[in-house]
This record gives sequence, C-alpha cells and structure tokens, in this order.
Amino acid sequence: MNFLVFLTIAIILSSLLLIVGHFLPSRSLELEKSSPYECGFDPINSARLPFSFRFFLVAILFLIFDLEIALLFPIIPASSNNISVLLPLSSVFLIILAAGLAYEWQQGGLEWAE
Repeated sequence: MNFLVFLTIAIILSSLLLIVGHFLPSRSLELEKSSPYECGFDPINSARLPFSFRFFLVAILFLIFDLEIALLFPIIPASSNNISVLLPLSSVFLIILAAGLAYEWQQGGLEWAE
C-alpha cells in the first residue's frame, strides 16, 4: 500500500512539473546574459576552458570503485551471523570488482598519456 501511494505521488509530481515547465516562458539568450560575471571587468580568457576527457574518465572510475568498496563495509559486521552465505557473496562481489578493473586497464582507461 505504501509503495502504491509513493508511486502515485511521484507520477503526479513529475507530471505536474513537466506541465509547469512546458508553460513557463523560454529564456532569451542575450550576449550580456551569456557572458561570465567578472566583477565588471572584461574577461581575459574564455570562460569555457577545455576539460580533459581522461581526467573525467578516471574521476568516474574512482567514484564507481569507491562506491563498490563502500558497499563492502557492511559485510564486516554482518559476517558474525552467517559466514557460509557472506563469504561466497563477498567473493563474487570482489571478483566482479577485479574484473571491472582489469577490463578498464585493458581498454586503456587508466592511462594518462596515449
């Protein structure tokens, strides 16, 4: 019952936000509005600096593997209850983590220079 109420509220709220967003006026992009704020001074360089795709890839990989390691922490206190279930479960989890790391290493996702 609670899930049905939550699902109904989520659908109504998202539909309402879509309808309101459709009727709101669109923004006009003027030169003054699209320029960066520089305390009244003209900008020296472009505000749109190029971003390294390699850095982005390594940052995303770090977040993914960090999250997976954080998911291993609850296994330690729960291991006293039933080790026959937790040991294979954590082993499979670590094997998947190692396989993902090996795949990224093989694809060159961890290389800074090409």
